Amino acid sequence: MNQDQYQQQPPYQQPDGQQPPYQQQAYYQPNYAQSQIPPKPDNYLVWAILATLFCCLPFGIVSIVYASKVDSLYSSQDYFGAKAASDNAKKWAWWSAISCIVIGIIAMIFTVIAGLADSM
Repeated sequence: MNQDQYQQQPPYQQPDGQQPPYQQQAYYQPNYAQSQIPPKPDNYLVWAILATLFCCLPFGIVSIVYASKVDSLYSSQDYFGAKAASDNAKKWAWWSAISCIVIGIIAMIFTVIAGLADSM
């Protein structure tokens, strides 16, 4: 055997690490090692359920939907998506609680006005 055969590159490889022109680099979120991923954000599911039961039902349901997405997004290593879903779940739970307080205050004002009008 000739030693030149062993030192030559096979014809299917590109010299010097160049990529062929027909291959494009794929863009995707990298897979992080378990130690590189930040801790899982809170999903606020308990707050979402309580807001749905005791406060404003529509806003609470939206909060539950976002809270249920947090774990699946985090397990697929989409930390930023999980963080955004967590923030949205918290925001909608707060809006549910605030709307309940506002509606309660308005109802109390109407009750007082109706009581005063009835006593006259």
